[in-house]
Amino acid sequence: MSRDARWKALLELLVEHGRLEVEEAATRLEVSAATIRRDFDQLAEQQMLVRTRGGAVVHGVSYELPLRYKTARRASEKQRIAQAVAGLVAPGEAVGLTGGTTTTEVARALAVRGDLGSGSPALTVVTNALNIANELAVRPQFKIVVTGGVARPQSYELIGPLADGVLGQITLDVAVLGVVAFDVTHGAAAHDEAEAAINRVLCERAERVVVAADSSKLGRRAFARICPAESVDTLVTDAAAGQETVRRFEEAGVRVVTV
Repeated sequence: MSRDARWKALLELLVEHGRLEVEEAATRLEVSAATIRRDFDQLAEQQMLVRTRGGAVVHGVSYELPLRYKTARRASEKQRIAQAVAGLVAPGEAVGLTGGTTTTEVARALAVRGDLGSGSPALTVVTNALNIANELAVRPQFKIVVTGGVARPQSYELIGPLADGVLGQITLDVAVLGVVAFDVTHGAAAHDEAEAAINRVLCERAERVVVAADSSKLGRRAFARICPAESVDTLVTDAAAGQETVRRFEEAGVRVVTV
């Protein structure tokens, strides 16, 4: 197992359990205790965790795993969701993409759609995510519009009032939201209030709103609300979503697509 893979696995275990002992981690990852101690020390230097006697705990009370460490989580589900979301976009439309691992997969799915290979432009993409803009900028058939703002290192998203000048001057056919939680009562939400504010404006500027979220995000709530469930036209999720959860969203007027 490579160092990056170990670090992803360690951080995911920490997010799940809150605390992790060296011996337990070594057993689960099938590496030596010395390797885990070295990994913990290096991650602590990056302020990704807090070292304790014999182990580590998550950094802070409210912990958000940075985007670069989340790419392997539910990867197959996110790719299926992304394919379905990309299929909801028509050639020539203006699409807003928020940051996140699932929306990054949506961008990649749009990039390889054969019917988006021509046009002027074949698609207009508005995003506040630097990594998405970077991946799509090399596609000459796409017009890429990046909002202003201050980069948030956890998600590569641009946040803050500098984005308002751009978003206030555009209209979108569809906004695709990546969320950390989506609940019928509490709506779509993010960890960070500034990130949620930008995402909310994208929704307000769009004709229709699509939430792309794997089933682990459903029925949960997070600190900063983006929009109520009633503002979402379509939820695209994986087949593990419970029937009762799907029914509640549909009763709230949300079309649910499972893949």
